[in-house]
Amino acid sequence: MRRYLLLCLLAATSCTKPCHNYPTYGAHEFVMDSYMIKQGKNSILALEGIEVAELPEDAMDEYQDVIAEDDILNIAVYHPKRKDLMEAVQFINKTVGGFKVIDGFIDLPDIPPVQVEGLTLDEARIRLQEVFREQIQDVEVFVTYHDRLTRKVELAGLVGQPTIPVDGKIRLYEVIAKARIPCDANLFMSYVARDGCPLPVDLYKLMNQGDMCENIVMRGGDKVFIASPRDSSVMLMGEVLAPRVVPMPYGFMSLREALVSAGGIPYTGNKNCIQVIRGNLRCPKIYILSWQHIVHLPNDSLLLMPGDTIYVSPKPITEWNRFIDQLFPSFNGALQAWEIYRITN
Repeated sequence: MRRYLLLCLLAATSCTKPCHNYPTYGAHEFVMDSYMIKQGKNSILALEGIEVAELPEDAMDEYQDVIAEDDILNIAVYHPKRKDLMEAVQFINKTVGGFKVIDGFIDLPDIPPVQVEGLTLDEARIRLQEVFREQIQDVEVFVTYHDRLTRKVELAGLVGQPTIPVDGKIRLYEVIAKARIPCDANLFMSYVARDGCPLPVDLYKLMNQGDMCENIVMRGGDKVFIASPRDSSVMLMGEVLAPRVVPMPYGFMSLREALVSAGGIPYTGNKNCIQVIRGNLRCPKIYILSWQHIVHLPNDSLLLMPGDTIYVSPKPITEWNRFIDQLFPSFNGALQAWEIYRITN
């Protein structure tokens, strides 16, 4: 009876795993794809099969900004003798919050309403100064924006500033700086949208690498979303010391760094069968690497991208030991039952 059960056990463990038709690739293909990942967000999206549009031709061009309906202006007036006029204008700035453009006009003390819609700030300053000087000589006028309803950028996500006005010159770098984002924000998953469509702008390259080719001029109505550090990640499974999901805030991470974050590969892991699974489950792309690749190749040649899964296979002896551990209670139970049967009969 003991011999029969042992033969059954050996037969069960000799069964081969079912094969699959997924394509597998080696270290060479993984290194080539890593160089694409290193190029930035647009290349990563291309690897994911996402079509990336081109940046508009005028995205880097500054433009002439003009005053629009519902804009609120800060206006300061200086006159060497008319202290009452200066204080009246300053009182409105402080208590009301500025001078709002209504039906294209603004209303100031001592002069009739002045049309400013469609003018630049400098043109509005000259127009107001001319109207003032028709009644009061030696008046100096200064005009700035206090707030804008339509000519501003809206920010969402991990930001400390919900809106930032535009002036035809302010660029994305300055907007992000004013937004007060946290240092660990996920710049890879963050994006800029214009007219409801995302722009092909790499915020990581702009903010962390100083690539001014990404520093577009912002326009009224643009939207910026700053993502959380955990909005993109990789998963480590199998024979690693601490299987886990690892956040990937920059859009890529080295395979060596990911394995270290999971505690490394214990003695039960097969270091000759480290698999990186990329893409959807219906048609994944599977790379098979060994520990020698990880030790000898540079980090930039072993890059992961969001959504990757790293699976470290167990050693054959590990699978055998676990199979024995699972069957051992049943094996002992069968032997005890046989002994009871033999004694009673």
